[in-house]
Parts: sequence; C-alpha cells; structure tokens
Amino acid sequence: MLVLLPPSETKSDGGSGAPLNLEDLAMPQLSAVRDKLITEVVQLAADPATSAAVLGLGKGADTEIARNATLRTSPTRPALERYTGVLYDALDSKSFTKAQRAKAYARLGIGSALFGVVRAGDPIPAYRLSGGTKLPGLPTLSALWRDVLPDAFYAEAAGDLVIDLRSGTYQQLGRVPDAITANVLTEHPDGSRTVVSHFNKHHKGLLARALVLTRADPTDIRGVARVATKAGLRAEISSPTELLIIT
Repeated sequence: MLVLLPPSETKSDGGSGAPLNLEDLAMPQLSAVRDKLITEVVQLAADPATSAAVLGLGKGADTEIARNATLRTSPTRPALERYTGVLYDALDSKSFTKAQRAKAYARLGIGSALFGVVRAGDPIPAYRLSGGTKLPGLPTLSALWRDVLPDAFYAEAAGDLVIDLRSGTYQQLGRVPDAITANVLTEHPDGSRTVVSHFNKHHKGLLARALVLTRADPTDIRGVARVATKAGLRAEISSPTELLIIT
C-alpha cells in the first residue's frame, strides 16, 4: 500500500541531517528533473524581488527566499517532519512509536512541486515552490513532471494499492491510474452534502493516520473503507476508485 499525501506550504525549519543529496531520495528516476528545478529555484533566489513575484510571496518572503537560496547546503530532515499544517497535525507523526514510524516510512509518499514525490523518510531541506508556480524559462511544472511521475509511481508501488490523497494541483503533476481517491463532504440536516474546504485536510490526515497504524494491508477500496470506519471515520464507497468521508 502506498498512500500519497499533499505537501504543505508551511514547513519546519532546520534539521540535523546532511545537506541534500538527490541519491538519498526514493525514485531516482526523478533526479534529472529534481536537479533542474533546484538549480532554477536557487538561481531565482538571487533576485529577491523577482523571486517573491514568481513564488507569490508576501509576508515572510525573505525567509522563504533564503530557504531557496540554500537548498543545496542547508540541513535536512525526514519529509514527514518537514511538512507541517492541518493535515500533518491530524496525522500526528510525533506520537508514532518507532515501529509505527517505520510503517509510515514504508507506506507514505508526499507530493512535491520541487521533488515530484518523496517518501516520508526522505531527507529534504525546507523550500518554497507550489504546484501551480511557473518558473521563468521553464515549461510548466505539470509539463516537466507528467512524463516521468506516472512511471515512477508504478515502479514504486510495485503492484500495491495506491491511495492518492493529493490535492488536484498535485495530482495534475502526475496521475496514478486506478488509484483510490478520497473526497470529504459535510452532510447537512436536510440530507444534502457539500464539499468540505476548511476541514478537508484534517480528515485526510486522520485517514492517512488510520492507514499507517492499521495492521491490515488493504488491496481494494473496500479494505480502505473498513480501515477508515474502524478509525471512527464515516466512510462510503462512491465508485471503485472514490471513497467519501462524511462529516
């Protein structure tokens, strides 16, 4: 089972790992695109005004640009600890035991505009690059990634079930055929349902946590629904590849 999470704009600082080495990351077939993007982002950081405009930065721009400027030299930490925010708060990896963390490293991948996708244990630096960003002089990120990511996913999953919890922007960087997706809906007193926005990431984080901690190894959407239900989530199967989480 491979569970793909979205990244987050917010990231933790620092780390105790050695500087970035692309050879340490999973899916080495992505290294050429990773290296190209890192070079461009580092060069862009040399022009703070242009960098802020391209990356859509406002308050805190100096910090984000400084992170990008030192991408190749700053310390790293596991991706699972690097990304922060609502989904990662719900995932609550800080509470994992050593054995549970090993399962998280084995089961979780995280989408990334800069790296395509990384495994939860991959050592990465703090950076700023969003999935919808258009870097000067390069094709769109989706054009750069879509030809290499699907094959990388196929090889990494090795025939196992893929649960794709990435947002639409990151799914467009490279889709996973036949992956299970999850949508979060709120049910109102009259029975109508609407898409959840604010708590969408929270409930996906809870689902990801359940999939990490379960002793089961689901092979289809029914198995995923059972794991979600046992974790206290209200899950419904909408189609062979779409799970609904109802709040």
